Amino acid sequence: MADPARREYLDLPALSRAAGTVQLPGSKSISNRTLLLCALSEGRTRVLDLLRSDDTQRMLEALAALGVHIERASEGGAEGGGMTAVVDGCGGNLPVREADLFLGNAGTAFRPLTAALAAVGGHFNLRGVPRMHERPIGDLVDSLRGLGARIDYLGADGYPPLEIHPARLVAQRPIRVRGDVSSQFLTALLLAAPMIGVPSQARGVPLVIEVDGELISRPYVEITLALMARFGVEVEREGWQRFRVPSGARYRSPGTVHVEGDASAASYFLAAGAIGGGPVRVNGVGRSSIQGDVAFADALRAMGARVELGDNWIEAAAPPGRLRGIDLDCNLIPDAAMTLGVLALFASGPTTLRNIASWRVKETDRIHAMATELAKLGAAVEAGPDYLRVEAPTALVAGAAIDTYDDHRVAMCFSLAALGGVPVRINDPDCVAKTFPDYFHVFGSIAS
Repeated sequence: MADPARREYLDLPALSRAAGTVQLPGSKSISNRTLLLCALSEGRTRVLDLLRSDDTQRMLEALAALGVHIERASEGGAEGGGMTAVVDGCGGNLPVREADLFLGNAGTAFRPLTAALAAVGGHFNLRGVPRMHERPIGDLVDSLRGLGARIDYLGADGYPPLEIHPARLVAQRPIRVRGDVSSQFLTALLLAAPMIGVPSQARGVPLVIEVDGELISRPYVEITLALMARFGVEVEREGWQRFRVPSGARYRSPGTVHVEGDASAASYFLAAGAIGGGPVRVNGVGRSSIQGDVAFADALRAMGARVELGDNWIEAAAPPGRLRGIDLDCNLIPDAAMTLGVLALFASGPTTLRNIASWRVKETDRIHAMATELAKLGAAVEAGPDYLRVEAPTALVAGAAIDTYDDHRVAMCFSLAALGGVPVRINDPDCVAKTFPDYFHVFGSIAS
């Protein structure tokens, strides 16, 4: 049944100017990883600036159903403000060993919880929205089955929903996982690694995870490794193919954790500054960030925008002339790269985004979605298996109705088209609640 409070569409007026300052919401990737690490740790952790969104709500609900005590100490009052949560860790020994968990379309909850719950032992059903049941998970399940996990598919093979049965996971040999479909499979195994057993004769020997093929979206694995280190588990890696988790590793609470602002969300506001004059400054992420999407600033510079960075802020303004098209390998910034697709509408010359095959298994098939909606605005678009080529029209089509495919990033990206001086309709705008419920309000505060 449709949510009666969810708007059917939002009409954005023609806009021509963007300037101001935005306080970013917390990173989804950091928020959900941090919550799981808090639950698996020894001790109590206070998490500040936690993202308020559908995806983090799914993780919070799942952890509560698993018996983890979480106190939401306070709610941020500002638009886009985060919340504070206090989590009592279980030291890898979850109190509840049988549960039916609904995880929406939150890949950052579904994949890591699959591995963690298989490792702790118990009987669990994991399900989500229909699109989550179309997002592959077979490579992760195969890796877990190789350790002794008993996992059944409740629908199509290779896809959720899943049923996890009690089992003991033991790494008799290096754990292998494919790296070319989703980096979340490797992240899930890394997060669960301290709870995976080893044979008695191998005690004292690190647990090894090996990646088959090219590892995509490496910066997201870097986030995982940085957060594991914050919780006391230092992982050694040989390039991006081999990871060693120390024998006897255990998660321990660091006491207090601050969640960085969302670098992917920053891309929309920085792009607005590059299109609409600026400057637009985002606070909450900068040079010291552990998120790979801060490299979006480099892509903006390559397009000619004026960009400055501080330790905890980034600022962007339009170039003296027009933005220029670029040809870019986007493997390291897959989410922020979508914003470049819309920026191409304002650039001279074509923009080609390469190495984006992972877009096809996200919240929707993002290559198809971006190509279809950019064409509605008049762009000449060529879409391939792992690339998108966009050439700006002479003038943007006014009044285009943008379909968003229940994908928060599609909705946020295409709000930028209104800065071309044309009205734009965004269908199903409230899909942004997945990561940024206040997005359109915040966007309106800098755009006119």
